Amino acid sequence: MTQIPRRSFVFSGLAATTLAACGNGVGSRGPATIDARVDSTLAQLYADFPGTRDVAEKSVGMLIMPLVTEAGLGLGGGYGRGAMRINGATVDYYAMTKLSTGLQIGAQQYAHVLFFMTDAALQNFRRSPGFAAGAGATYAIPDSGGNLSAETTTSLAPIIAVIFGQAGLRVGATLEGVKYTRIIP
Repeated sequence: MTQIPRRSFVFSGLAATTLAACGNGVGSRGPATIDARVDSTLAQLYADFPGTRDVAEKSVGMLIMPLVTEAGLGLGGGYGRGAMRINGATVDYYAMTKLSTGLQIGAQQYAHVLFFMTDAALQNFRRSPGFAAGAGATYAIPDSGGNLSAETTTSLAPIIAVIFGQAGLRVGATLEGVKYTRIIP
């Protein structure tokens, strides 16, 4: 059995700590990059689906995820970063992680926006340490010729999720879980 000298062990620990600190988001360009991507994503959403502007005006807050990337082969996952906007201003940044298992293969990318239609839904989201999406959200997936407006079913839902800009192909039957966590980019 080989023994590692104490000096090498301490030096390795310091090197690992130093490298880990390099990933700290304080002072990085992460927020500016995310905000620029959020602005671009909203412009595309409003251009492609003009009815979403009405939904945005009636919402109390929006979580915009400009790019979510998913891949899977049996086990799968996805990740994306975005911003929470209230009254047009960014108030927080979030990361979305997604895990899936089942018969699946492929990769895809898309953008999505969560419209919070009630103060209670928004406060529940912001107060939770890690919000799991699912039962509380109504998913609206507009096709290229369709439109989405804030009427009937969508106006009664506390959270409306709009998924658009899909690219790639991922097929299969899976069980999925999505979690949103506040981050410091």
